[in-house]
Amino acid sequence: MLKKYFIRIAACLAVSNSFASGKPPNVVIFLADDQGWGDLRVHGNTDLNTPNIDSLAKDGASFDRFFVCAVCAPTRAEFFTGRYHPKTGVSGVSTGRERLNIDEYTLGEAFKKAGYATGAFGKWHNGTQYPNHPNTRGYDEFYGFTSGHWGHYFSPALDHNGRVVKGDGYITDDLTTKAMGFIKKQTEAKKPFLAYLPYCTPHSPMQVPDEFWERFRDKDLKMVHREARREKQAHKRASLAMVENVDWNVGRVLKQLEDLGLEDDTIVIYFSDNGPNGHRWNGDMRGKKGSTDEGGLRVPFFIRWPGKIPEGHRVAKLAGAIDIFPTLADLTGIQRDEPKPIDGVSLKPLLMEKKTEWKERTIYSTWANRFSLRTSQYRLSDKGELFDMIADPGQRKNLAKKRPQIIDQLNAEMVQWRSTLPNKGERMTIRPFLVGYPGGIDNQLPSRDGNSEGGIERSSIHPNCSFFLNWTKPEDRIFWEVDVVTAGEYEVELHYTCPERDIGSTIELSFGDQKVTAQVTIAHDPPLVGAAQDRFVRNESLVKDFRIFKMGKINLPKGKGRLSLRALEIPGLQVMDVRLLNLRK
Repeated sequence: MLKKYFIRIAACLAVSNSFASGKPPNVVIFLADDQGWGDLRVHGNTDLNTPNIDSLAKDGASFDRFFVCAVCAPTRAEFFTGRYHPKTGVSGVSTGRERLNIDEYTLGEAFKKAGYATGAFGKWHNGTQYPNHPNTRGYDEFYGFTSGHWGHYFSPALDHNGRVVKGDGYITDDLTTKAMGFIKKQTEAKKPFLAYLPYCTPHSPMQVPDEFWERFRDKDLKMVHREARREKQAHKRASLAMVENVDWNVGRVLKQLEDLGLEDDTIVIYFSDNGPNGHRWNGDMRGKKGSTDEGGLRVPFFIRWPGKIPEGHRVAKLAGAIDIFPTLADLTGIQRDEPKPIDGVSLKPLLMEKKTEWKERTIYSTWANRFSLRTSQYRLSDKGELFDMIADPGQRKNLAKKRPQIIDQLNAEMVQWRSTLPNKGERMTIRPFLVGYPGGIDNQLPSRDGNSEGGIERSSIHPNCSFFLNWTKPEDRIFWEVDVVTAGEYEVELHYTCPERDIGSTIELSFGDQKVTAQVTIAHDPPLVGAAQDRFVRNESLVKDFRIFKMGKINLPKGKGRLSLRALEIPGLQVMDVRLLNLRK
């Protein structure tokens, strides 16, 4: 008992001394995509092995009740800003609803301002166009993709500091390699760094290298979902294989920190962005990704800082994504300079095991016009149900009729919280996409951010990573609602495919009175790819290699309007398939 007391005192003194020395700690943040709380060995899942992720719990602190959002982009918005996502402008996962408001202040911006080298490697999912691109949200280096879903995980087209490049190998391995190069470079320059690794797995498509798939192809899986009949075995096996690949990559980074002598000087965080993307074992919790029940919102959260945060420390208090920014600011000593009040709190007192008064709090959740809240004892569901989460963690006994006073109290809290949100948390009007924002050269307008008229269709009902097809008639249109911030001349590029039999169409891009026309003269008709690597049949679009077609230049006046593509002449059966319109200043 006395030994444990002295360890706590030493940890607190070590933190104070690190601040006094003026040597800021490095920060590495791992964010898994669609990984459930139950997808870890440390949480009791014996069907997989996750020694590297588990080591963060063993060597640092783990939170038993850590809550994020029901889906990807809202969680990222809350993590980046410390504010509930409806306040940040984020109300969806695609078609522009995933973008932060321009005046939001982010974690990356704060660390960059404090003198850190900042790098993000993976799935961004809070905007593509400047100023929402990672390079204008505080990250010196970005390598990955900005949408919510990517259609192929083996050497896909990626974004490197705003330019389209080709990836190198399996995406999670590639992202990790690039992040490790960044860490090494900053270490040699003796500069503190923030390395953010938002992986895109185990999100679909369910693709994973053979080495990891073979471990699960025929494995006898013991852990089952509370509704076992709803499990899809191939999806479940692929998910666990992808998590083991994530664990291997986490291990690569942890080993690098050890080899570079940075282990004691680096804060490492690991968490996930929502509940599991399928029915698989998740500790008997109700709900999965997309749900505002416990299973859709409760995720793993581990934080390690050797010598500062006590080993094996478990925190039972409620916490969430909104707390990460203020906590890191408190631990590193940087200034947040928040122009707006935040909703999160610093978890530093809980991490350091100080005897402190900790105010009871409520965590609020919303998605798709559904609302729930969580106190230390109760969950009020989006259906108005009441559950005692201590006595009934699986949400099996609705107590709404038995505890009317509690229901009235929590409903009043929810009404009050909703009154603080824009539109009371309901979906907001789509904002135009910005073109020509200072700092950017390329202004990418992917198909997911566009709309169409006539017979044009998307390659999938899921907009992310989709492309437009079936462009066959002169009355068909593809268009983007934009706001040109900087007037001037822009070079127009289209990422397209077109078979030999259909070349020759004349197309026009217009914005008000300004127009540019060009004829499609080069055939490019690659096959769709992705299905051969899928371990489970996908719902989203397959992908293909698109060619860049330089249409010419267009003068864009400042202001809002519609960028519209149409065909003036169609000699073949179709015009082309379109994935991306790029305007280069």
